[in-house]
Amino acid sequence: MAMSQPVPPIDFDAIPPSALPQLLRRMPKAELHIHIEGSLEPELIFELARRNGVSLPYPSIEALRAAYAFQDLQSFLDIYYAGASVLILEQDFFDMAWAYLQRAAGDGVVRAEIFFDPQTHTARGVAMGTVIRGLSEALAKGRRELGLSADLILCFLRHLSEEDAFATLEEALPFREHVIGVGLDSSELGHPPEKFARVFARCRELELHVVAHAGEEGPAAYIHSALDILKVERIDHGVRCLEDPALVARLARECIPLTVCPFSNVKLRVFPGLPSHNLPTLLKAGLAATINSDDPAYFGGYLLQNFQETFDALPELGAREAWLLAQNSLQGSFAPEADKMRWCVELDAVFREKTTPSSGK
Repeated sequence: MAMSQPVPPIDFDAIPPSALPQLLRRMPKAELHIHIEGSLEPELIFELARRNGVSLPYPSIEALRAAYAFQDLQSFLDIYYAGASVLILEQDFFDMAWAYLQRAAGDGVVRAEIFFDPQTHTARGVAMGTVIRGLSEALAKGRRELGLSADLILCFLRHLSEEDAFATLEEALPFREHVIGVGLDSSELGHPPEKFARVFARCRELELHVVAHAGEEGPAAYIHSALDILKVERIDHGVRCLEDPALVARLARECIPLTVCPFSNVKLRVFPGLPSHNLPTLLKAGLAATINSDDPAYFGGYLLQNFQETFDALPELGAREAWLLAQNSLQGSFAPEADKMRWCVELDAVFREKTTPSSGK
């Protein structure tokens, strides 16, 4: 039997800075923090409004896009929920998700774990099945036609009650096969993770993956609560963990992924601009940080643009950090281990190409 040759380590120092834009585009990556309703572009909002006879409080696509000047999370959510009002039919949810998946595939995304907010729709009389079937059909098409692995994570709106979350969970159980996990989103302040302790315990009993938004608008203490009380596997955002050195040490020790969203953090005034973002510090602290787009239609760009502009703004980030962020995203996903291993091999191959002098790709 022939002995396999050892695979040489990646020589990041041999990768020229000029290769970085192509690396960011070509490297396989997972998107772990994407709200599908937040990918609803103004053009599609107006198209669906016409199709469904929905009246919008904006006279034009340009007027709606001009309204995307948010002062805080709540001012964003107000417009976010108004945009979601055009989603009524299965076809609407399909069209929204399919538009996102095509963009994601073009950005080098091989795995997407997609948040959706059923309470936003069921409160308007849209059936749970309408939401999940429409989204699931798009994901199935994405697997067939784009080769993109994707699954759904049902998010509870934290400004509503835990009783409402329980009712939403029960309504979703007939569609359990289409949902791999649950999350917690919407307004952080005043709605700590412990408010949803019982419903998350029930979700764990059902063997659903559990994640939660914490530490963007809310304090580092919310991250502690999400870990200790909700027992989440990932922290969505988490950038304020640096306020608590003991928490940082724990996150690093336990390899808890952080689904960081640079554009979101700037748009919602967590940081004044990308040059002041703490992503380099998170990585230097040994944290499993990732880059994600959150609500790309509202925050100014999809995953690749988040990578490109963040790297442009932060000179500390280079090829090594690009590889690490992609590796963290793939390993932090809930995909089957065999898929993660395959993607990581592909990731390494992309970076090794750039250390070969003759490589012009």
